Amino acid sequence: MRLWKKAAGALKDRNSILIASISRRSAYRNPDLEAVIIKATSHDESYLDYKNSQRVFQWVRTSPIYVKPLMWGLSTRMEKTRNWVVALKGLMLMHGIFHCKTPGVQMIGRLPFDLSRFSDAHSKQDKVEGYNVFIRAYFLFLDQKSAFLAAEMKVQRGLRLKQMEEPLVDELSRLQKWQSLLDMLLQIKPPAETTIVTLILEAMECAIVEIYDVYSRFCSGMAHALLRIYEDGGKVEASMALRILQKARVQSGELTRHFEFCKYIGVLNATEFPKVEQVPEEDIKDLERIIDGVPKRKSIDGMVMPQEDKAIVVKGNGDIVEQRESKRILRTIITDKWEVFEDNLMSDWGGSSSDVRSTTTTASSNALVTFVPASSNQDIPDLINF
Repeated sequence: MRLWKKAAGALKDRNSILIASISRRSAYRNPDLEAVIIKATSHDESYLDYKNSQRVFQWVRTSPIYVKPLMWGLSTRMEKTRNWVVALKGLMLMHGIFHCKTPGVQMIGRLPFDLSRFSDAHSKQDKVEGYNVFIRAYFLFLDQKSAFLAAEMKVQRGLRLKQMEEPLVDELSRLQKWQSLLDMLLQIKPPAETTIVTLILEAMECAIVEIYDVYSRFCSGMAHALLRIYEDGGKVEASMALRILQKARVQSGELTRHFEFCKYIGVLNATEFPKVEQVPEEDIKDLERIIDGVPKRKSIDGMVMPQEDKAIVVKGNGDIVEQRESKRILRTIITDKWEVFEDNLMSDWGGSSSDVRSTTTTASSNALVTFVPASSNQDIPDLINF
């Protein structure tokens, strides 16, 4: 039975490639690209075709004119399939496309296909329901991320044209959206032990990398927002920030449990997950002072102390060195294997000239979503304590 299903899946893929090869080339259709997409999202559940996935990414990076035929080909594939393997491979491919960080991809908006009610039609429901739940959760995150990327691109372009700083309330609203995205990411997990198979683990590898990225950007954005609140924020902004920090406290515990679960089931990117620190109590108290009408911190002897901007260097051995910096934060993370510079915390999440850049010599060249390894001694703070 299993061999028959594999042969039937291979035949479907072959027929789809044949149909694509004789289709007419246009602005929305590229037969060669469609064939590569079909190969990258084959019915074979025993492996993921990294070679053809990388070929798709190369098409995207080559020119923005390939974005339309790419989305047409992938959307057609996703809308037609009732097979959980093809659907999951398509979502993983879409996830990798986002990480190509080309402007055309980041302006897609909501995904042009819908898997929010996906249900496999080729197996008994009691056997595939776990896969269906996983795919729906994965799609929900990618769909919302795509919409978020497009909205952020528009906002950042507008701010650059007007040469103005983003309103503090808008910055805090964006942090709340990041927290919502993190909640969605934490829902991407196998609901039952029977669904812990190779493809699910591959998707979990991508999701873990995304968690590192989203959470670190949230921490950096929260640090920047707190600086602005301490300098000239009012009660409204302080109240919003307080709610965000309270939710961050809850999420820190959820993150720790999620990392432990991923490590238990064998997700490689979670084997040395960094320790998640709790939200500093001092930040909570500072916001409460502002809400109560006391905007400045006070020293032990009662003297008013000005707020200071800082540069924070986190070294691979876990040591933290703080240096003073005017009107911004410069955060440099250094380990034995990689180095990341965050020059501008106001950068848009999807990637621009101020994006976070990272390099690694240990990450697999096959990975759909590039993983930057974390030092075993490095902590991920919920935010930076001022």
